[in-house]
Amino acid sequence: MAYSQELIVPDAVKIEISGRNIKASGPKGELEKRFGFRENIKITKVENKIKVTTESDRKKTKAIVGTIRAHIENLITGVTEGFTYKLRAVYAHFPITIKIEGKQIVVQNFLGARTPRVAKIIEGVDVKIDKTDLTVTGIDLEKVSQTAANIEQSCRIVGFDKKRFMDGVYITSKGDE
Repeated sequence: MAYSQELIVPDAVKIEISGRNIKASGPKGELEKRFGFRENIKITKVENKIKVTTESDRKKTKAIVGTIRAHIENLITGVTEGFTYKLRAVYAHFPITIKIEGKQIVVQNFLGARTPRVAKIIEGVDVKIDKTDLTVTGIDLEKVSQTAANIEQSCRIVGFDKKRFMDGVYITSKGDE
């Protein structure tokens, strides 16, 4: 018994499938993803539909089919609309200064510390700062979300009461551009 999931490709997107590699091109740019699954899963394209199928009845393999379909959907969304994460710097005790220096976000005066907190900006991601609001945009969901997580983790509080010291940079919304 075969299990499959389908996905409709918009007209503005061009998809190329070669084995386990999928390349998506659209108005915002081009993305490529290589899947490293070991199970017997086939990805086929017929006209404007992509079909991910397996002959296995195993629960794990069926879950991988859904995951692959979701990754392809993220590729399509990325090249058509892009992804945006919004973050906000919150402080009560010491005013935080946020700057972009090269491929890094530098958070200065966090909890009054002299050493700045540094977060890496991944290649292909744009970060804009407007006072205490940060906007992270890009076409690759994994890179955008990892950059937002890097910024949030750089200001993690360790050794203080989290109920009293709520300072930090936090993700406020995830969504499309």
